[in-house]
Amino acid sequence: MAGNSFDLIVIGAGPGGYVAAIRGAQNGLSVAIIEREHLGGICLNWGCIPTKALLRSSEVFHLMHRAAEFGLTASGIDYDLAAVVKRSRGIAGQLSGGIGHLMKKNKIKVIMGEAKLLGGGKVSVNKDELVAKNIVIATGARARELPGLEADGDLVWTYKHALNPPHMPKKLLVIGSGAIGIEFASFYNTFGAETTVVEVMERILPVEDAEIAALAKKQFVKQGMTILEGAMVKKLDRAKGKVTAHIAINGKVEKREFDTVISAVGIVGNVEGLGLEAAGVKEDRSHIVTDEFCKAAPGIYAIGDIAAPPWLAHKASHEGVMVADIIAGKHAHPVKPDSIAGCTYCTPQIASVGLTEAQAIEKGLKIKVGRFPFMANGKAIALGEPEGMIKTIFDAQTGELLGAHMVGAEVTELIQGYVIGRQLETTEQELMQTVFPHPTLSEMMHESVLDAYGAALHF
Repeated sequence: MAGNSFDLIVIGAGPGGYVAAIRGAQNGLSVAIIEREHLGGICLNWGCIPTKALLRSSEVFHLMHRAAEFGLTASGIDYDLAAVVKRSRGIAGQLSGGIGHLMKKNKIKVIMGEAKLLGGGKVSVNKDELVAKNIVIATGARARELPGLEADGDLVWTYKHALNPPHMPKKLLVIGSGAIGIEFASFYNTFGAETTVVEVMERILPVEDAEIAALAKKQFVKQGMTILEGAMVKKLDRAKGKVTAHIAINGKVEKREFDTVISAVGIVGNVEGLGLEAAGVKEDRSHIVTDEFCKAAPGIYAIGDIAAPPWLAHKASHEGVMVADIIAGKHAHPVKPDSIAGCTYCTPQIASVGLTEAQAIEKGLKIKVGRFPFMANGKAIALGEPEGMIKTIFDAQTGELLGAHMVGAEVTELIQGYVIGRQLETTEQELMQTVFPHPTLSEMMHESVLDAYGAALHF
């Protein structure tokens, strides 16, 4: 039995699970990790990384068509979809293999198979029974499929099909305008697909600040996308090589024809077959209920997409570190969801952290709001990226940075500056007194803060 006994068993080897295992090993714990499919989970294999590889290809393709703007000449510009996908899959494979190396380096026992909780710290896998003082559930989530809109891999796709497409869509319907939907809409639209996005909420990118979402929408429409807000796909009629979508909009149902549909309407937690009830673990709408330290039951923790939102890889990894430190007897701070940045890698990019302007007002806070446009920044103009904005929101009484919201080139890299500011509980005065390098896009972050207090210098 000694070979099957551990201080920590982690179920799921995604960005939450494998990080929890590594930190557990670093803390001197004996660790086993169980994975049913592939090391690295959805993020490395079918999510964060391969999508960014695809989007980089579309970004370069877009820039090649703009060569003349930069005094360059380019002709015969084209793409090879198979090669674009091959590059993306190769990058995913490389990183997944790297996780295996990290497991070996940290002396973590890797078991490929399906795990089930038996209660009393016991876990069954591959007909074996393991036991641990602590168990971390990090089984992640999968694409939600609505009745009548189920994927078939041919005409109707999930994100997995969209990452390894059987063909290039000519007329594409994307259902849902969250990060996943908008990223795929951006990718396929750039490569020439006639793209329509349907969003059931009153505006696209519903979790983003309304002003930022409106600016992003303006750019998407300029790029040729059709955006239908406050609309719902009621059903899909499938025939050979085409799909007829019944779309309810403005009180009427319209029929529109497409050759491909991508469904991006949220996620469902992977809770099936885990034996949660036997272990005393509660779930709510396919996600495990935990306290602020990710504890789901005595000796059992749940992290990442299987637990509470936001459902982001970096949040999962941070929770993995926190839980492994708690198990090792170290002091750990709970993860603060409102200080976790959200990033969408479409063109233009979108990034945010903290409260939106509407949320701050709903809380009854007196606020100061600053804005600075890309068109007033020398580096943005030199890059040929003058479309975008940085918006900052402060508590008018305390100077606390309540939120920051961006749309434009490279904002997914810029947002971390404000994330650090929130973590350090910075005030507007400290941000104002910080010297930002010139010429950089980051200067707009400074100017946005100055603008909130009526002191912008270049706008």
